Amino acid sequence: MKLHTLLSYLHDFSSFEGENPEIISIENDNRKVKEGSLFICIKGYTVDGHDFAFSAAEKGAAAVLSERELDLDIPVIIVRDTQRAMSVLADAFYQHPTQKVHLIGITGTNGKTTTSHLIEKICKDASRRTGLIGTMYTKIGDTVHETKNTTPDSLTLQKIFAEMNREQVDTAVMEVSSHALELGRVHGCDYDVAVFTNLTQDHLDFHETMERYKHAKSLFFSQLGNAYIENRPKFAVLNADDKATNDFIKYTAAHVLTYGIDNEADLMAREIKITAAGTELLLVSPMGNFPVKLHLTGKFSVYNVLAAIGAALCSGLELKQIIASLEAVKGVPGRFELVNAGQDFSVIVDYSHTPDSLENALKTIREFAEGNVFVIVGCGGDRDKTKRPLMAQIACEYATRAIFSSDNPRSEDPNQILRDMEEGVKGKNYEIIVDRKDAIYHAVSMAEAGDVILIAGKGHETYQIIGGDVHDFDDRKVAKEAIYQSGNK
Repeated sequence: MKLHTLLSYLHDFSSFEGENPEIISIENDNRKVKEGSLFICIKGYTVDGHDFAFSAAEKGAAAVLSERELDLDIPVIIVRDTQRAMSVLADAFYQHPTQKVHLIGITGTNGKTTTSHLIEKICKDASRRTGLIGTMYTKIGDTVHETKNTTPDSLTLQKIFAEMNREQVDTAVMEVSSHALELGRVHGCDYDVAVFTNLTQDHLDFHETMERYKHAKSLFFSQLGNAYIENRPKFAVLNADDKATNDFIKYTAAHVLTYGIDNEADLMAREIKITAAGTELLLVSPMGNFPVKLHLTGKFSVYNVLAAIGAALCSGLELKQIIASLEAVKGVPGRFELVNAGQDFSVIVDYSHTPDSLENALKTIREFAEGNVFVIVGCGGDRDKTKRPLMAQIACEYATRAIFSSDNPRSEDPNQILRDMEEGVKGKNYEIIVDRKDAIYHAVSMAEAGDVILIAGKGHETYQIIGGDVHDFDDRKVAKEAIYQSGNK
C-alpha cells in the first residue's frame, strides 16, 4: 500500500514533503523493521520508540510516524497520538480484518480464559473454523502461538486477525483486558458479541480505584456502536448477578442478553448440584428448560458456562448442540485442574489470583472436601498491593491451613510481599514458606486421605519471574514430583 493511500485513513497529521513509497509492513519494534516498513514511534512504560527512529531509518524504513519532529532523511509524519493513529493504520493496512469474521470478546475480572475456551469448543463442534486470543496463547485453527499479553496491542491484533482471514477463520474469540480497553489496544476491532463475566478487585495498581476499573470495562460495551444493522446485530451478554451490569446496560446500544443464578435473567441455572466430579444444573431459557451435566465443578464454572451459552446463542448456534458441547468439556488447563499421581488426597491447580477467584475456588472445595483443606497462595510483585491482605484473609478463612509463598515476585522482595499479606491475618492458621517448590512439597507431606490441596495463583503458567529472570516452574509438575517423592500414592 502506498504511503499516501495509507495516510488517507488519518484525519489529523502534519503534511510532509517527499516521495510516496510503497509500505510493505507496519512496525512499532525497530528490531522488526525492514526495507519498506513504516515505523511507528510508541512511548512505552520503560522505552520511547522515538529514540529508535534513527535505527529504523538505517534498517530501511520508508517512513516514520512520530509525535515530534525528527531529523531523518525519510518522511516523518507527525500525529498527536501515535497509539491512536496506529490502530487506524493497522486496521487499514490489513484491510479491516475483523469485519470479515464473527468476533466475540470476553471481559471481566475472572473467568475470561475458561469462557473463551468454552465458546471456542462450542463453535468448533458446530463446524466453524475458529481463532482464539487470550492469556494462555493465540490459536488459529489448530495452530498455537505464544502471547505476551492477555490482549496484544492494536498492531499485533490486526496482524493476527489478518492471518485468521488468510486461514479462513470465520469465528474468533478473544479475552479483552481492562488494560487493553483503557489503552485503546482494541480500537479498530469490530466486535459482534461482547461478554461480561464479573467485576471484583484487581489491577488497582493500574486503575487506582474500582470506579475507574469499572469504567474501563464499560468502554467495551459503549463501543459496540449505535447502529442496528440487519445482517450484523451486536449483542452484549451480561451477568445479571453482578451490580455493574445495570450500568453496562445503560452504556450500550447493543441487544442485551442476561444470565445469572440469583437474579432474574434470560438464561438461568437452577437446581445446581456441585460435586468433586462435576456439576449438574437445570438451564432455564426462553427456548425451554434443559438438564445439563458438566465435568466442570463450582459455582464459578456455572457462571462461565452460562456466559458461553449466551455468546453461542447470540452467534446463531442451536441450544441443544451448545449443551452437548459443554457436557463434553473435561476442563481448561490451569483452571481448577486436578493433579492425579495416584495419591489418596486431591491436588488442584487454579489460576485464582484475585480475592474473588480465590474465595470461589476455596468455597467450591469446602463443598466436597472430606478432610482438611490446604492452600498455597501468594501475590504477584509489581501489581496491586491492596489485595495482598485480602488474599491472606480469604485463605485463612476458608482453608484449614494456609501456606503463604512466592507467586511471581518480579522486581519486589518476595519476603516483603509475604509481610504485606501477613498484615491481614497475624496470629491465624498460616505459615510462610518463601520458596514455592518447598511450599508445595510441605503441603504434600502433610496431606492425608480425603484432604484437598489448592495451589493457587499461577494456574497454566510454566514459569516463575524472580527479579529479572524467568525460571521454569509448573505447579502441576512440581506437585506430581512432590507426590512421587513423598511416597504418598
